[in-house]
Amino acid sequence: MPDIYTAIKEDHDKHREMIERIKATQGDSAERRQAWFEFYHEVKSHAAAEEETFYSKLISKTWGQDAARHSVHEHKELDDLMDELNEMDMSSPGWLNKFHTLEHDYLHHIDEEEDEVFGRAKQEIDDAEIEDFGARFLRRKTKERELVDQKLQDHLED
Repeated sequence: MPDIYTAIKEDHDKHREMIERIKATQGDSAERRQAWFEFYHEVKSHAAAEEETFYSKLISKTWGQDAARHSVHEHKELDDLMDELNEMDMSSPGWLNKFHTLEHDYLHHIDEEEDEVFGRAKQEIDDAEIEDFGARFLRRKTKERELVDQKLQDHLED
């Protein structure tokens, strides 16, 4: 079982590849729809699991509150961008422009997590706990993956 940092970093690497896959598509094609569907579900479940396992631990310390709140705020902004993309015509230039905004913001976010937040977290999460946190993250991500479509439907009904 990977530790929390490895589990999150492996997801980030997969997300980087998924972004490139989406960028290689054109228009409202089956390839773009499939790549977007996979990215959307993967990132939504990742972010929710990260907040519930990783960031909940950091927010328990005063110094970690700002970092955790900042990252959770970025998650919300990214969620909003992804929801906007879901409602747009994939063949429009607007969709691609918004996707490039999402790409920029998401890559900034994951780089910041890996470069800054991980360092702070290593001061809080003991080495003896990192594998347990990794397992909890992966279990929560699986549960969240099952809820992504339900949450999307709830969002559309609001």
